[in-house]
Amino acid sequence: MVGPAASSSGSGLFKFLKPSMRLQSTDVQAAAMWGVAATTTALWIVQPFDWLKKTFLEKSEPSGN
Repeated sequence: MVGPAASSSGSGLFKFLKPSMRLQSTDVQAAAMWGVAATTTALWIVQPFDWLKKTFLEKSEPSGN
């Protein structure tokens, strides 16, 4: 049986892959940057700034007196 220190380190998670095929930190960074680029592009295309201002910044007035 494997001790808790060896199993919690996560070294065996991708051990079956070749070292060149394992997940690298640059892969995670690239995925994060693509996510930022995709979100920025979606906001640029949709441009929901009026809706955001109306929804979050303007205070709603009470409908009744």
